[in-house]
This record gives sequence, structure tokens and C-alpha cells, in this order.
Amino acid sequence: MHVVPRIRAARWADKDLVAALIADALHAGPLAQWLVPDPTCRRGILADVAVIWVEHAMFFGDIQITDDLSAAAMGFHRYRSIPPPSNYRSRLADAAGPHARQFELLDQLLTPVRPTEPHYHLAVLAIPPAAQRRGVGTAMLTHHENRLDRIDMPSWTETIHGSQDVYRRYGYLPRPALTLPDGPVIAPMRRNPYPNRGSWPVNTTRPAPVTAPARAQSDTQG
Repeated sequence: MHVVPRIRAARWADKDLVAALIADALHAGPLAQWLVPDPTCRRGILADVAVIWVEHAMFFGDIQITDDLSAAAMGFHRYRSIPPPSNYRSRLADAAGPHARQFELLDQLLTPVRPTEPHYHLAVLAIPPAAQRRGVGTAMLTHHENRLDRIDMPSWTETIHGSQDVYRRYGYLPRPALTLPDGPVIAPMRRNPYPNRGSWPVNTTRPAPVTAPARAQSDTQG
């Protein structure tokens, strides 16, 4: 049995490590290949762009990480309109160089399909290959859903087509898919809260009592 490290909020000092973790998790996937086709520079560009969004999430959202930095969940509090990252266009150009257009195109395609009502936007759930199938994904998503249920807040995320089953187990339902030009299919998903479950966010080092029946969980990605 794998013991999942404690889940905690990321600090400013963690931002570069979190960005590197996100790059490692996304590096081999179809979305990363679409954003940066050149594998020789892909990881570095992903990390540099991720730093921009990690910093932004620390002001307009939150980042939950495991103590050993084996996983990270980055989200934004879209309870009202939030601004883009400071100097985003110029910072993106510096970070991504000739690939900046792909990142801009992704933003342009995803923004119109996102909810306009108050919601939590789970932007990234990053679990590098070396940390998968060890219970980390299960712990992170359980922690995530309990936090949202506690504040009675719907959630939105965008997944790569084929990975929706993992999120379905935590209450996410598919929305119309979006095919990127000459790229992969993005599968947006929405989750409504379960405000009557009565549980605090789950942390493996300090488990909270659950007063409502827990749904069966699977560990296929975790």
C-alpha cells in the first residue's frame, strides 16, 4: 500500500518547483506536443510558461501540492472576473518564443466555452508519470472535491479526450468537446457541488470524519 504524502497549499518559494512539476506531467502528452512540437525545447518552454500561471494562481486562486512535490493541483477562483497575468503577452513571448502563438490560440479557443457564472477553475492537475498509480491522483481529487463541496461551488476543468473517466468518479460531467486545429480533442467537464456531504478537505496526515456516505473510489490514475 502506498502512503500518500501530506497535501498542503503551495508557497511562493515553491513556484519554480511547481512549474517544473507541471512541465514534467504535461511534457509527453498530446496537448504539450501541439503547443510545442519540438521535443528538444518543449519541457523548458512549458516550465517557463507555467511559472507565469503559477504566480497568477497564487494571487487569484490556489495551488495544492504534496509535501514531496509528486503532484500539484492549480486552480483559479473565478467567483468574479479576474484579470490576465500581468504583462502576459510580453512574458509569454519571452517564455515561449515562436511557440507563443499556440498558447494564445489555446486561450482564445477555451475562453468562450468556459462558464460565466461563479465557479472554481481547476486549470491543471499535474501528476508526473513516476508518481502515477500510487494513490496520489485519488488523494488530490478527493481533497479537491471536498474543498469545493465545503464552499458549495461548481467546478470546471478541461481534460484531454480519453481521460474523462477519472474525473467522472469525482462528479465531473462532460460538456461539448473542442477539437484544436490539427491537434487533440479537448474535453471540458463541469462538476456541481455536494454541499450536504459535511466533510472537511481530506488530508492523509490529518483525516477528517465523514458524516455522509463516501462514494466508491478507484485508483486507476492515482
